[in-house]
Amino acid sequence: MQELEFPVRGGTLRGVRWPGDGPVVLAAHGITANALSFAAVASSLAGRVELIALDLRGRARSGDLPGPYGMAAHVADLIAVTDHLGLDKVTLAGHSMGGFVVAATAAAHPGRVNGVLLIDGGVTIPAPPGADVDEVLTAVVGPAIRRLGMTFPDEQAYLNFFRAHPALRADWSPAVAAYVARDLTGAPPDLRSSCSLEAVRADATDTLIDRTTVDAVHHLKCPARLLWAERGLQNQTPGLYENPALAFPTELVPDVNHYTILFAPRAAALVADRIVELALS
Repeated sequence: MQELEFPVRGGTLRGVRWPGDGPVVLAAHGITANALSFAAVASSLAGRVELIALDLRGRARSGDLPGPYGMAAHVADLIAVTDHLGLDKVTLAGHSMGGFVVAATAAAHPGRVNGVLLIDGGVTIPAPPGADVDEVLTAVVGPAIRRLGMTFPDEQAYLNFFRAHPALRADWSPAVAAYVARDLTGAPPDLRSSCSLEAVRADATDTLIDRTTVDAVHHLKCPARLLWAERGLQNQTPGLYENPALAFPTELVPDVNHYTILFAPRAAALVADRIVELALS
């Protein structure tokens, strides 16, 4: 695994590269996540493609990048990364909010994208008319958004907070722990999440409230596929999606939730296989 830096508007976007013999695939994470959410998938790829997962603007090691935030900013960042890598076209994979990012990128720049894999994201979740963005964030994301206002005395306390999450406690692993630890910033006893609340609110407004920028999934010109989890963000059934009707293939990933679709070994292997299929098609 190699840490990477990419010049983008306002500074440097960070990412992680897992080398491979196949084409480059760019991966975008969820709304309060980071690049290491794709570590288990990268392990299952076993070098069949070169996977580069980004810390999106306002998160983890890209946490100091300035606004404006939102889908348009992410699209510009992904194209800047593609340009920096010297690629004419690239395959994209996005989990959760990252699904909206990669779909929006493919819709805005159809000539630059080979294919798109949406992983339990990228398809609009209806919000009640007139809903407040903070209310919707709390309802949809729950503990993941509450932690942004919290501080922790040490890294272990932060890991313990996540380990109690209903979607993670039964599937805790070293990969999950590394993903959680990457989010930390500051110094003990005032460690906190690196996620910018301003960035999170802007992305949630685009994907959950406004939605004018996220119907891209219905306008994709490239091959696309949606993998959707049986259970949701709190490990509940049903999950975010249930038999979604789209113009491209969708596939249920059984016995996983919104997070473990990336971390559970069988699910990570399935995600990896679908990435390879798109990248090599």
